[in-house]
Amino acid sequence: MNLFRIHPAPVMGAVVLGLVAGLGSAPAVAQQQQWFVPQQGQAPAQQQRPPAQRPAAQPARPAATQQPTAVIGIVDIPEVQRVSTAFNQVREEIERRRNRLNEDLQREQTNWREAQQQLATQRAQLSADQIRARERELQERITDSQRIFRNRSQHIEVAAQQALVQIEESLANIVRQVAQARNVNMVLPRPLVIMNDPAFDLTDEVAQQFNRATREVQIPPENDGSSPPATPSGAAPAAPPAAPAARPATPPAQPPRR
Repeated sequence: MNLFRIHPAPVMGAVVLGLVAGLGSAPAVAQQQQWFVPQQGQAPAQQQRPPAQRPAAQPARPAATQQPTAVIGIVDIPEVQRVSTAFNQVREEIERRRNRLNEDLQREQTNWREAQQQLATQRAQLSADQIRARERELQERITDSQRIFRNRSQHIEVAAQQALVQIEESLANIVRQVAQARNVNMVLPRPLVIMNDPAFDLTDEVAQQFNRATREVQIPPENDGSSPPATPSGAAPAAPPAAPAARPATPPAQPPRR
């Protein structure tokens, strides 16, 4: 907004009351009395105001860009995964590794319980120092086994995550290709759609092309759990699932009272 200054009008000279002359020396005849106003200087000419400035013209706004018409496609991701060869390969391999881990853990827990029962049976035949040494040895064995099972579990989850990332990237490329082929500029997952015409559904075409493009993915080899999986830089390590600890069957031996 342009602001305009209003210049004040120039101050006129002091006002002169022209009733000075003829008051003391006026003629006797009142009809001939004259009033004399002394001539004053001419009033200064009124200062000329500068021409008002016109507001600067606002730049013309560009015309609003016309938005493209939405052409929507729908993809049922769970259905694509269900019929995907690569996805089923990953699911079956991860389930196999988890089942083997559970079997090994149950077998090891059985060994812990047997060792505890054997120690309880031999307690009367052992000295206090021998009992403490056997208990310490058993506890170290349990702790080491728990660490190994925890590392194995983490390796399985990392392998599953890496395989799923490959599937997601490949599936995203297929969805983009199918959408471009059909001139679709917006793709929605089926759970967000209440109803739709079958012509909007891209699921079958996406599933077929995905199976042709991705028959299998690379799954990291199984790890023996001797070391934890490497953590990517800048990422916080996930909380590992704790392996169940075996409780001693009998309380630790108390030193003999004197």
